[in-house]
Amino acid sequence: MNDMKYNDVLYEECDGVATITVNRSDRLNAYRLGTYEEVTHAIHRAGWNREVGAIVLTGAGTKAFGIGGDAAEKKSERAGWGTIGVPVEMLHAAIRDVPKPVIAKVRGYAIGGGNVICTLCDLTIAAESAVFGQVGPKMGSVDPGFGTAYLARVIGEKKAREMWYLCRRYTAREALAMGLVNAVVPDDELDAEVARWCAEIYERSPTAIAIAKRSFNADTESIRGASNLGFNAVALYYQTDEAKEANAAFREKRKPNFRPKAVK
Repeated sequence: MNDMKYNDVLYEECDGVATITVNRSDRLNAYRLGTYEEVTHAIHRAGWNREVGAIVLTGAGTKAFGIGGDAAEKKSERAGWGTIGVPVEMLHAAIRDVPKPVIAKVRGYAIGGGNVICTLCDLTIAAESAVFGQVGPKMGSVDPGFGTAYLARVIGEKKAREMWYLCRRYTAREALAMGLVNAVVPDDELDAEVARWCAEIYERSPTAIAIAKRSFNADTESIRGASNLGFNAVALYYQTDEAKEANAAFREKRKPNFRPKAVK
């Protein structure tokens, strides 16, 4: 599992903790094809290492945990592996399937796909600077599985629908109140707080934790099937004029026109 050379990811193991850092701060840690592949590989690398007790997933710099897919890559032209041209579903599966807790350490923006990753991680610890939210309906995209159905399990149906339909942003304290994160601390205390949580986990039975994680996941495993089906629909959606208009509007820094008036 150690044979991949990372370009977008920093990987470190120390004191029983594997830290995976998306190192694309110039792009607000947006994921391109290689990023998805590297993070997925790194999660499996750490997850099946018996010396690792917890996995920390974070973003480089202070501005963003991650903002989802890199807008520099046109969705309709993605040609990598994965249903939508990037292996989103493989990354999501890795977070759920490894027998170790995966902890999201969040500074700055956790938007779009970044918000979905925070939702999927076993635990999420945020700095005061953290900002959460979804942008799919503004950007011509949607997560049709864990990002919607599982989000509703985490924060409730009403709040999840609000997050997706309105595309608002939420502070770390608001995210804590809705149950999206486990704890919020000042930015300069985030590293130490995450280290404390990891140290506590490392003292617990790894087998018991693995069984607990499998048990938690069993209750929502049906979402994986719905997600795979949904991503096939999203792949078709990316070819539509509506989705392409969203992408063009983003590049041109204007509001998208999803409902052009019919020509008379």
